[in-house]
Amino acid sequence: MAISKNFYLILILGSLAALGPFSIDMYLPGFDAIAKDLNTTVPRVSLSLSGFFIGISVGQLLYGPLLDKFGRKKPLFIGLILYIGASIVCLLVKDINQLIALRFVQAIGSCATAVASVAMVRDLFSISESPKVFSSLMLVIALSPMLAPTAGGYLISAFGWQSVFIFLAVMAFFMLIAVVLFLPESFVPDPTYSLKPAPIIKSFLSVVVEPQFYTYSLVSSLCFSGLFTYVAASPMVFMNLYGVSKTGYGWIFALLSVAFIGSSQVNSLLLRWFSSRSIVRWALAVQTLFSMLFLVAALNGMLTLISTLAFVAIFLSCLGLINPNASALTLAPFFKNAGSASALMGAFQMGLGALASVLVSFFPEDSILPMPLIMTVVCCTAFLVHALGKKKVDAYEARRSA
Repeated sequence: MAISKNFYLILILGSLAALGPFSIDMYLPGFDAIAKDLNTTVPRVSLSLSGFFIGISVGQLLYGPLLDKFGRKKPLFIGLILYIGASIVCLLVKDINQLIALRFVQAIGSCATAVASVAMVRDLFSISESPKVFSSLMLVIALSPMLAPTAGGYLISAFGWQSVFIFLAVMAFFMLIAVVLFLPESFVPDPTYSLKPAPIIKSFLSVVVEPQFYTYSLVSSLCFSGLFTYVAASPMVFMNLYGVSKTGYGWIFALLSVAFIGSSQVNSLLLRWFSSRSIVRWALAVQTLFSMLFLVAALNGMLTLISTLAFVAIFLSCLGLINPNASALTLAPFFKNAGSASALMGAFQMGLGALASVLVSFFPEDSILPMPLIMTVVCCTAFLVHALGKKKVDAYEARRSA
C-alpha cells in the first residue's frame, strides 16, 4: 500500500503542509496579550490573521510557476528561509501594523511548503492513491489545531506571546534540514517553462477552464473559508463570550480537531465502498444543513458553549471528508502543470479564507453571529456550485470520451 511504503515521505510532506496551519493556530491564545502590548483591540489583532491568509493566497500564485520551472526543492528552500527570517523579526514589532505586515511576509514563505507538498503528492502517487494520501496528510495537518493552540497557550502564559514566533522559527529550521537531507526531488525542472507574465497567465487559464478544477476547487475553498471563519472568530467566542482561559481555549481547539482528524481517516475506509464524488456530495449536504441549524440557534439566542462546540464539530467532521476528496478531484486532470494547479487551488482556498476572516473583524467583539452566519453562507454557496458544476463536469467528460 502506498501509505505504508512511504510513511516517512508522507510524514515530511504532511509536516510541510502543516507549517501554515501551525502558524495560524499557535498564536491565537495570545490575541488578548498582543492587543494589550501593542495598544490595540482584539478585532484589530485578528487582521494579522487576515494578512497571513492574504499572503498565502498571493504567494501560492508566485510559487506555482517556480515549482514547474525549477522543480520542487529549490522554491522550498527559498520559502523556508524567508519564513524563518520573518518569524524572527516578528519579535521586534512595536505596533499592530508592523505585525500585520510581517505576518504577510511570513505567509509568503510558508505557502511554498503548502504548494510544494500538494504538488508532490500529485507527482509521486497515482490518481487512485491520491485521496488516501491526502487523508494521511490531513492526519498530520490536523495535529496542528490539537497541538498548536494548546502549546501556544502554555508558551504565552509562561514566556509571553513573542515565544510563539521563536518556536515557529525553530520548527521551520528543522523542516529545512529535513527537506535538504531526506526529501527527494519529485519533478524534473522544465527549462522551457517561461516565467514571463503571458505564458504564466496562459498556463493558469488552461487550468481554470477545466470544469473539474473550478467545480471542486471552489467547493473545497468555500468550505475551507468556513474553517477560517471559525479560527478567526474563536478567540472572541470562546474566551470573550464564554469566559474560557487561554489554556482552556487550547484544549477546546484540540478537542474539536479530533472531529476533523477522525473524519479524514474515516474517509480512507469510505473510499473502499464509495467514490470521492459521492462522499463530497453527501458530506456537503450534511454540512450545509447543520450550518443552517447553527445560524437559526444563534439568531434565537439558543446557543451555549456545549451546543456551539457540537455544531462546530459537525462542520469540521464534514470538512474532513470534503477536503481530501475535493483536492484529489481538483488535481486529477493535471500532471505537467500540477504545480500551477496546486497553486491556484491553494490561492482560492486562502483568498476566500482571508475574506471570511476579514468579515469577522467587522462584527462586535461580543457577537457570536459571524461564525454561524458566514459558515451558512459559504456552505450554501458551495452546495449550489457543486450542483451546477457537476452537470458541466459530466457533460465535459462525455464530450471528451466521445
